[in-house]
Amino acid sequence: MAASLRVRDQHIAVFGGSGSGKTVLVSSFYGATQEPSFAKESLFHVIADDTGQGHRLRQIYLGMKNDAKTPPTNRFAAEPYKFTVKLKDSADAKTAKARAFDALRLVWHDYPGEWFEQEPSSETEATRRVDTFRSLLRSDVAMVLVDGQKLLDYAGDEGKYLKSLFGDLRDGLLRLKDELLDDGERLKEFPRVWIIALSKADLHPELHAHGFQDLLIQKAAGDVAALRDVVTDLVQFPEALSLGEDFLLLSSAKFEPERIEVTKRVGLDLILPVASILPLQRLVQWSQHFEVPRRLLDHFADNAEAIALVLVSAKSFRDVIGKIPKVGPLLASALPMLAQAAQLSRSKIEAVNATARAKHDNLAAVLSQFQLDLERGEEDGTFVKSNK
Repeated sequence: MAASLRVRDQHIAVFGGSGSGKTVLVSSFYGATQEPSFAKESLFHVIADDTGQGHRLRQIYLGMKNDAKTPPTNRFAAEPYKFTVKLKDSADAKTAKARAFDALRLVWHDYPGEWFEQEPSSETEATRRVDTFRSLLRSDVAMVLVDGQKLLDYAGDEGKYLKSLFGDLRDGLLRLKDELLDDGERLKEFPRVWIIALSKADLHPELHAHGFQDLLIQKAAGDVAALRDVVTDLVQFPEALSLGEDFLLLSSAKFEPERIEVTKRVGLDLILPVASILPLQRLVQWSQHFEVPRRLLDHFADNAEAIALVLVSAKSFRDVIGKIPKVGPLLASALPMLAQAAQLSRSKIEAVNATARAKHDNLAAVLSQFQLDLERGEEDGTFVKSNK
């Protein structure tokens, strides 16, 4: 009997107003991974867990690529997308058995913007709205999309649009607060890393991530702070929260009249690194400033231990982590090992990646490549990462 895959889930929640490009983004992300060139060069396959859903996403992608067609607005849909990142495995049986896990599953939650902008039209829709939002509570990372087209529409008065965007999200959270809390208790599990991302970044070729950050701070610092206050009031241990500290540029393609160039994407190759590596790095940053209760560790950064174990390849790490009690602070003995994995120098990451590739240890090669991709994103101006 074939051994079953040991899969680790990473959840990402995407918030954006109606027409901000959420469906196009997920279609472009998935469609690009189905291209023969990606299959030839990558160390992994991206497989849609639901075949029919995968076909629909690829149909949208091919419509853009071949017919320059964009999908209609997917109003009030709230469908999570599940993709398994399955290794092209050439490891021997002993190596495969020894590794921490076999595959990552990215769960992409897409929250309809209309649900923050309009009241539900029925009791059924109201119930579905709460159920959908509660499913987001498992996410490791949230992205708030700033619509690049609307920034253009409000050129010179961008603050007006941004105030509406962040205000709708803030007010929507406040309206749902009582239904989201667990018997009035603040939540342990909630997206702890909230990235503000510019969708349709191809419309702003002059803008890099630092420029986008400056624009947000200049035009909407108070609105972002107000959203942070609301989120802070929802979660336990609010010290472990970053909102409005990370910025990302995203573009599904380059859109021109009667032509869509799907190969000219921006930032989509950082989705998997952001979902898997960034929570680990952020956990280490927080842990170096205050004691993180061990009982909350898994709620802040899913799979941090398993990912760190792959990157540092240390059996002693697994032994130490296993001995840490489930209550009390994250012991000083464990933090250095997490930090070792999360804060490897560039040269060390490259060495880990080269060694893993030479040994056909594709899991370590993929995760170390994700770390390198995040650094590249910072260097090329696509991503701004918090240094707090």
